[in-house]
Amino acid sequence: MAGISSLGVGSGVLNSDLVDQLVAAERKPTETRLDQKTERTEALISAYGKLRSAVTELRLPMRQLGSADAMKSFSATSSGGNVSASVDASQASRGTYNLNVETIAESDAMAFAAVADRDATSVGQGTMTLQVGDKTTNILIDEGNDTLQGVANAINDSDAGVSASILNTGDGYRLVLNSDETGTANQINLSTGAADGTDLANFVAGAETTTEAADAKFTINGIEVVKGSNTVDDVVDGVTFDITGTGTSTVKVEQDTAAVAERVQAFVDKFNALQTTISELSSYDSETGQGSILTGDSTVRNIQGQLKRVLSDVIPGLENANVRSLADVGVTTDWRTGNLQFDSQKFQQQLQENPDDVTALFAEQGRTTDGQIEFVRSGTNTQAGDYDINVSQLATRGSLGYDLSGATDITVAEGTELTFQVDGETSATIALTAGTYSVDALRDELQSQLNNNSALNSSGRSVQVDVDGTGNLTFASGRYGSESSVNLTSSNLAELATKTGQAGTDVQGTINGQTAQGDGQVLFLGGDAGSGAAGLQVRVLGSETGARGSVSFIEGVSERAVNTITDILGANGALDSRTSSLNRELERIQEDRVDLERRIQSYQERLVNQFSAADSLIAQLNSTRDYVSQQLAALAPNNNGGGNG
Repeated sequence: MAGISSLGVGSGVLNSDLVDQLVAAERKPTETRLDQKTERTEALISAYGKLRSAVTELRLPMRQLGSADAMKSFSATSSGGNVSASVDASQASRGTYNLNVETIAESDAMAFAAVADRDATSVGQGTMTLQVGDKTTNILIDEGNDTLQGVANAINDSDAGVSASILNTGDGYRLVLNSDETGTANQINLSTGAADGTDLANFVAGAETTTEAADAKFTINGIEVVKGSNTVDDVVDGVTFDITGTGTSTVKVEQDTAAVAERVQAFVDKFNALQTTISELSSYDSETGQGSILTGDSTVRNIQGQLKRVLSDVIPGLENANVRSLADVGVTTDWRTGNLQFDSQKFQQQLQENPDDVTALFAEQGRTTDGQIEFVRSGTNTQAGDYDINVSQLATRGSLGYDLSGATDITVAEGTELTFQVDGETSATIALTAGTYSVDALRDELQSQLNNNSALNSSGRSVQVDVDGTGNLTFASGRYGSESSVNLTSSNLAELATKTGQAGTDVQGTINGQTAQGDGQVLFLGGDAGSGAAGLQVRVLGSETGARGSVSFIEGVSERAVNTITDILGANGALDSRTSSLNRELERIQEDRVDLERRIQSYQERLVNQFSAADSLIAQLNSTRDYVSQQLAALAPNNNGGGNG
């Protein structure tokens, strides 16, 4: 302020230092109060942030326990060193498998005659043809690559299904070929063209087989199996056998209850970590009478109460089961600390004796009274309860039919091709092997070609070919529902003319008395159906319509806990509401600081104006005093002289 520097000139007292002291005294009480409110509000926000992190950490282990597969864990052991095994817990089941390995799968290997120099000696020029399985590759050998190293490089760059290397035998260099895959189906065959040079033809003709391609041959529980690979993953569901030698081994696949218990322990540890955080934030020291930042906080009590109810209540639908709550599987609460305690042995025993109930305790489960009704999934609004299923229409597959009842010998010429459109999306062309077929033999040929069609396999689609007792040939999509179809769009086989098939149908019916929607074999209610069955999905199998029993939906503790945690952390949850309120409080404190600055500024201006006016008056008075003093001083001699006279 412009005039503040001149304050006190008249009085020597009402100066800027005094203004600053008075302004500071006026500011301090309010500023101190606002600082204290800011500090506490920020401390509360930080405390709720720690609480939010601890609650969030609990959600992942609970979600991991929320699938039926979480309660499944299997391990495989082998008695012999020639076979090892691994398991996929989602598909495996307990079992014992006795393997007797006669031969292991081998890749094919060939070696060529030795040459003096790998980089200089020419092996001839022309075209070398490599056939490995059903793959044929032509390798062009010319003046740029007609050495041993050049041929090896050309083969390795060709993706022919073989790898080439060069061995130094001491007597020269030999080119060695190995098939990339094992099994007799990957045998290597070599040839050269009729017009190729003699040198290349002689070089190829001189190749010898050093290791013959072989399949793995073994018996499993007395059943003979032949596979082209030593890694066998399609014999026993969920079990992969790795064969390394001949001989006998017994592989046992057993439930690994300890591994499942570790998952439950992970949840218990995270819950106890949350309890520790809550204790640190809300504890009260009776000796000092001091509480923590969230001592007595209603939000904390509310969160604890919600989680306690979820983790201690009997699960609806399991009231009469052998396992009804977490306490039944060894998860109990220490009443002194609120922490969970876990009896791993009790849990493992219950898992072995009551696997279905333990699974339902943790994961959502739908139990159907009809063995050909399968529970698929629930929705976010599905509530625990029993819901009736009624089917008015079964799902069918799209199909295409031909009447071949009068056909006996069907001639398939060279170059016969058929193109199918499957499920409205995938176009698959197959070439039939030339020959004369009966209807049954033609079915087998068609099925084989369709099974091996790359377009169908890559899209995950399939077509089943069948012949009934009267000679009707049908092609059926592997998919059910209104989007499934089989059309023959191109054909040069007279007996199978191009034709549009009949689309499949979706299942129709009701769930809980409400009209449901159908998608193939899946019958479901939308998530907004307005009942406890909202979002429920079941798969309808079998051939019966009408009443198909009921499905009992059980929402396990994991799903209930995840939903509760999501609500706590959500946009309208307890933590969000409290944090939002505190952030608004900080905004109000900031507004109060702005008001304080405005008021202090006004107060300072008022003091300056008052002090300026007072200072001016004092200056006038001082001037008057000085004038009077001067006048009195001027009169003093006269007064003295008159006295002497």
